[in-house]
Amino acid sequence: MPEPVKKAVSAFTKKPKTQEAEEGSSVVFEAVTEKPDAKVKWQCNSKDIASGNKYAIAANGNKHSLTITAVTKEDANVYAVIAGGSKVKFELKVVEKPAAPAETPTEGPGVSSVEPEQVSAPPAAAPTGEETAAPAHDAPPAEDEQPPDTRQDLTGLFTEKPQSGEVTVGENITFVAKVNAESLLKKPTIKWFKGKWMDLASKSGKHLQLKEMYDRNTKVYTFEMHIIAAKANFAGAYRCEVSSRDKFDSCNFELAVHEARAVEGLDIRTAFRRTSTDGNEDSGELDFSTLLKKREAVQVSAEPDVDVWEILSHAPPSEFEKIAFQYGITDLRGMLKRLKKMKKEEKKSAAFLKKLDPAYQVTKGHKIKLAVEVANPDVDVKWLKNGQEIHPTGSKYIFESVGNMRYLTINHCSLADDAAYCCVVGEEKCTTELFVKEPPVLIVKNLEDQMVMKGERVELECEVSEEGANVKWEKDGVELTRDESFKYRFKKDGCKHILIINEATKEDCGHYKVKTNGGESMAELLVQEKELEVYQSIADLTVKAKDQAVFKCEVSDENVRGTWYKNGVEVKPDARINITHIGRIHKLTIDDVKPEDEGDYNFVPDGYAFNLSAKLNFLEVKIDYVPRQDPPKIHLDCLGRTAESTIVVVAGNKLRLDVPITGDPAPTVVWTKGEKASSVKPDGEEKGRLTTSWTLKDGEVVTEGDGRVHVETTKGHCVFTIEGTERQDEGVYSVVVRNPAGEDTADINVKVVDVPDPPQAPRILSVGEDSCIVQWDPPQFDGGQPIIGYVLERKKKKSYRWMRLNFDPYPETTYEAKRMIEGVPYEMRVYAVNSIGMSRHSPASQPFVPVAPTSEPIGLCVDDISDTSISLKWRRPERIGSAELEGYGVEYCKEGTDEWIPAIQGLTERTSMIIRDLSTGDKLQFRVRAYNMAGPSAPATLAQPVTIREIMQRPKIWLPRNLRQTLIKKVGDTVNLMIPFQGKPRPKVTWSKDGEPLSPSFANVRNSEVDTILFIRKTDRKHSGKYDLQVQIENVEDTASVYLQIVDLPGPPEALKIMDVWGFNVALEWKLPKDNGNCEITGYTIQKADKKTMEWFTVYDQYRRTNCVVSDLIMGNEYVFRVFSMNLVGLSPEACNTKDSAYIQKTGIDYKPPSYKEHDFSEAPKFTHPLVNRSIIAGYSATLSCSVRGIPKPKVTWYKNKMDITNEAKYRMLSKQGVLTLEIRKPCPFDGGVYMCKAVNDSGEDTVECKLEVRPQIAREEKKDDKK
Repeated sequence: MPEPVKKAVSAFTKKPKTQEAEEGSSVVFEAVTEKPDAKVKWQCNSKDIASGNKYAIAANGNKHSLTITAVTKEDANVYAVIAGGSKVKFELKVVEKPAAPAETPTEGPGVSSVEPEQVSAPPAAAPTGEETAAPAHDAPPAEDEQPPDTRQDLTGLFTEKPQSGEVTVGENITFVAKVNAESLLKKPTIKWFKGKWMDLASKSGKHLQLKEMYDRNTKVYTFEMHIIAAKANFAGAYRCEVSSRDKFDSCNFELAVHEARAVEGLDIRTAFRRTSTDGNEDSGELDFSTLLKKREAVQVSAEPDVDVWEILSHAPPSEFEKIAFQYGITDLRGMLKRLKKMKKEEKKSAAFLKKLDPAYQVTKGHKIKLAVEVANPDVDVKWLKNGQEIHPTGSKYIFESVGNMRYLTINHCSLADDAAYCCVVGEEKCTTELFVKEPPVLIVKNLEDQMVMKGERVELECEVSEEGANVKWEKDGVELTRDESFKYRFKKDGCKHILIINEATKEDCGHYKVKTNGGESMAELLVQEKELEVYQSIADLTVKAKDQAVFKCEVSDENVRGTWYKNGVEVKPDARINITHIGRIHKLTIDDVKPEDEGDYNFVPDGYAFNLSAKLNFLEVKIDYVPRQDPPKIHLDCLGRTAESTIVVVAGNKLRLDVPITGDPAPTVVWTKGEKASSVKPDGEEKGRLTTSWTLKDGEVVTEGDGRVHVETTKGHCVFTIEGTERQDEGVYSVVVRNPAGEDTADINVKVVDVPDPPQAPRILSVGEDSCIVQWDPPQFDGGQPIIGYVLERKKKKSYRWMRLNFDPYPETTYEAKRMIEGVPYEMRVYAVNSIGMSRHSPASQPFVPVAPTSEPIGLCVDDISDTSISLKWRRPERIGSAELEGYGVEYCKEGTDEWIPAIQGLTERTSMIIRDLSTGDKLQFRVRAYNMAGPSAPATLAQPVTIREIMQRPKIWLPRNLRQTLIKKVGDTVNLMIPFQGKPRPKVTWSKDGEPLSPSFANVRNSEVDTILFIRKTDRKHSGKYDLQVQIENVEDTASVYLQIVDLPGPPEALKIMDVWGFNVALEWKLPKDNGNCEITGYTIQKADKKTMEWFTVYDQYRRTNCVVSDLIMGNEYVFRVFSMNLVGLSPEACNTKDSAYIQKTGIDYKPPSYKEHDFSEAPKFTHPLVNRSIIAGYSATLSCSVRGIPKPKVTWYKNKMDITNEAKYRMLSKQGVLTLEIRKPCPFDGGVYMCKAVNDSGEDTVECKLEVRPQIAREEKKDDKK
């Protein structure tokens, strides 16, 4: 799983700037890195630069410089400096040397000097011909926050964007855009615009040409826009857009067009010319227009500040020209056409009720179902893919037809199914596009860190989740590609992807990363120089005449050859001298040794600056006459137990003691082994203890102890051999020779040395962002030789590959391991090294994770302070890192001391804290540190010490806005008023009601340091009134008032009386209720009831007066009435009823209807919908329809060619709701003509007519012929 994305930090503290230099001069670019050991690489046009005659690269600590000598025009390029994951780009501008002004000789008076015409050159920045406008000089160097890419900027599709330029009227200019298509699936599409919407593709011609080129080697498209013979109106803003599938990029640039300057030295007489047509210089009128100064063209920005489309879409057509003039639109006709297309509604399809969506997306390997709804349930449909009909083959495509629905199911979608699909019904079709989305490719097996020797082959291997997936390899953030030297090879084997580096060099060290669209993995490669180790050196030899001398050595590399020298002269093999090289062993064998073979012999390995030397001593044998009885004698130089005389042998090697002896007769040899030389015993303890003895007599072994021990004797020599020496073979070996003439004894001290024991498991003392400090104890046994140093290895916890951190033994027992990945768990182990070799590895350390402390907390400030406490608050650190934040530690220190006292034991997870029990008047400094696995961060401290003393603050009540007006509550509601205030020290809070203090039984009051709460659990009418709040500190106080109104339902009205009864009306009157519910009466509800049924009906609701008239009563009925009062709480629980009833008398009534003048509704016939000209096919019935209105209903007559056809059987006339229809049954060509409909009534008449064309049918044979 990839790590969360963090903000990239630049590796540079000082970046090189773009510079300008003259030809022939030198220029120096300087950069300063954050780390002194950072590896810096310089590039020119994305190619690495090496020191040479042209470039000089220097580094001094963290300061790096690039010097370019003898600058030429070819050096004007884009340069870059790369360090770690940061890349900074800058440019070098080369200008020509200013030419020395030529001295013009002064001519005498009277001699007119005519200077040649000098036309001002265009501005230096204006590119002409094929030149492309250069970027601005003051552009700051761009730094890529992402890892650097030496081939292209990963900010968009453009690798080179068109730049703004200037041109003189009549000259040419070219704008160039380049796109790298290596990562694109389709050819990119490019568009050039002027302003916001003018597409220049349609403007190609005499003054504008668009070109494109493709380089197959670099896979780069080059697009060019040539402006030929520029005009003044070509100036303005331009835009270049490039797109490919789902990728898009654009670039804005500008073109400035300058007017040509007037020609100097103009003869004013030639300016006044006559406009003659007959060639006569004196005829015509004078024309001096050439002397008029041309005004500079006023450039009007072609890019409007507002959206012209939005204005045009809402403006009436009469305003279009005015808007076009206002915003400088020249192609108004083209703009209106586009606007018309935008407003055009899609025509409703007759064959499809529901079409396909414009596009669908499906994940690779899944299935998708395309559905359309057709109008005819019996119609057949065809499905097309990229214009080709799809046929059902196997289980790939499934066609379904359910009612009006038609389905196409595509199973197991692959990239081949990414296409345009079409459903065809008759002549109509609907299309869609299917996009197949590849699932993210995950990395199943990560890369492993590796350490190799120089020249070895390296294979970095990872495994992804899908075969054939594309991966991207990077080294230190730069993408790797196949180059001409085949340095890197990329191998695919199913899901495995392998990066192969042939013959690794020191430059190949770094972090290698493999990326997929679903993850990434990184590993480190370390390449070390090969150091030749000598496993066995050559030793001095002493040989006798005619014996064999063998010099033998063993080195670590079996491929290393060497040369043998004798006294500085190379040894050549011959009949006596044999030189062999088998594996790691080199031998020089000299047979039949002669005195001249004595000398110094050297072996020099090829390619290494050291040699191995030994001396060959020739032992001359002198034959003297000796008597028959010769006592035995041992001839040894290494007698005794001194360090110089000790024989040292490596454990596992052969121990061979060759003792020269003399004596006649041949002596008997006895070998004995005593105490170990390395053991330290008290005096007299185990002295002379013989563990083993070996005896030889007459050359035969009499006794033999161990099977590893071999004792043999030759004439004049006794050889004692131990095969594969062990640590217990160390000690003092005594040899005794005896014969009848006497005996001789010699002691040989043998010391067995071995590799040391492995150290104990290392301990991790501390960790950093990419490092750790590890410590270990020396081994208990050093192998008999002092410890030279230690070799350390590390590995990721989930990996099996250990990577060596040092090749040279490290002498200390504390080591700082670097270049680790933050957040990844690691393990460490140690080897001990002495002169014999390297021990076995120690047990692995406890797993640890390199993490860096967080950044310091920010925004530390004092929130509150009192006489004995202080409240602090702060914000989280900006950078947390990969380890979780464990908490914060708060400490304080008295001014003048350096002792920081923890405010609490342990850590706090909150970003605020109250520190209590402080002494009043102390001046304290406070600091806060954030803790994670790596330890504390840098502290965040206050700007200055704080005095622990409460600050006096005037009391102030912050009355909420809703309490600044009367608070109305219903009886039984709960009142909970919280009113904040301020003041220090804590003020005294007092509540009172209507001037009397509040009792706890009346209302509850709760006070804190910053607010007070008035709480009434169940309100009553008595709680209404004015509540006063007073906040007081000593003699300073602040007051506020709260008005509380408790309201209830009102009582019923009083004294409801029937004041009068007349006709169908009753007059009522009543008085206000005694109890208004503690609020205003908002109205009354009046109801009536028939005394027979006593069902109540509301007459008036929310009636405001105290009297009313009830009307529309039924005569003969007797009525009673009641009234409810109403306030903002609701209606009164009870009503006030009338004591009497009102009877409506039955009286005779004569009704006289009013007389009205009868209205004349007559209207002349008028056709509201005319007949329409039609063209029909013979044999198919047709209808003609129109509509007419008129009062009275008009009489309708139909005419054909002014002939009445009312009684014709071929025609049928229908009329319904004013719609008139003439049906012509199976017309023939003779039924064509002019049809007229005439409507007549008493008020007038009206006619309407149309033309009918009857076309003959086309025979089926004719249709087939036409198709053929």
